[in-house]
Amino acid sequence: MINDEEIKTKVSPFAVRSGEIKVFDGKDGYVSMNQILQKINKNQINDIHFEILRLLNKYEFLTSRQLFMLLQLEKVDISDQDKVNRKLEQLVKSKIITRYYFKSQDGSGIFRVYAMEKMGKYLLNSREIDCKWQPSDNAKPAYMIKQKLAGNQLIVAYLRKVKAMKSFELKPQITSKSYQKIFKPIARVDFTYNNNSISFVYEVIRRNEGWEKALADRMKLWKDFYDNFVPMDSNFANVPQLVFVCEDERHMAEVFRVLVINNIFINQINYYFTTDLLQNSENLEDTLFNFYEEEGKYKIKRVNAAILS
Repeated sequence: MINDEEIKTKVSPFAVRSGEIKVFDGKDGYVSMNQILQKINKNQINDIHFEILRLLNKYEFLTSRQLFMLLQLEKVDISDQDKVNRKLEQLVKSKIITRYYFKSQDGSGIFRVYAMEKMGKYLLNSREIDCKWQPSDNAKPAYMIKQKLAGNQLIVAYLRKVKAMKSFELKPQITSKSYQKIFKPIARVDFTYNNNSISFVYEVIRRNEGWEKALADRMKLWKDFYDNFVPMDSNFANVPQLVFVCEDERHMAEVFRVLVINNIFINQINYYFTTDLLQNSENLEDTLFNFYEEEGKYKIKRVNAAILS
């Protein structure tokens, strides 16, 4: 497997492309539970397959590379990426999981995205693993899947590289009191640093149609949450730091411009920004940025985030 720092692409694979759609690349037809049970009895579907199912259940959408790194982190005995790919192919052929790729005006994407299927849910439930997957989960459009993939990639990078990372939660529930609405950022990460507990929350922003208005509307909920925050709101002991995960460096400026135009500033925090490809850095302490005003103009600067070392 190519190491993160060896990846030379300048465009995130999780960036949204013009006219992009997701394309089904799974298997049609019917597979009975008896057929799957026969494969389990013959050890053609084994504990490694179940580990893959458990990870897909937790992360919702994953690439084969992300799955391989997560299996390594879980210390699952699997030697290389090719073996993971063979396991995935077996699960797809058995209709236990499904697969998609992305197609746009620029052509088809080179990577595949894996997700749960109905049979996968049945198998997890048989082992008393709670699986809330439902068929509508796989109906999400391309940009929402790419949001999830970018968020998952950040979590995988932190798990591999950040010593201070204590725990994380995917899609944590945040309550906006005034709007009486619950919303979910892509992830929450809790750190222990200098004997202090610090929480970050992450919003993944993509350039899908209408993203600027959607971001402005979303930030009204965030501002309400922060303006009315008291300890233990949404299970935070202290005010969490908000980080925007953008497609590229130019996108960071575009996101900040939306915040400025709509005059959405939050007194309790600074806005931090990062990008998909920055998560490939060998060290992550230099992967956060913020904007500051100087002589009537906004400028960007790198944040020395030792917490991410």
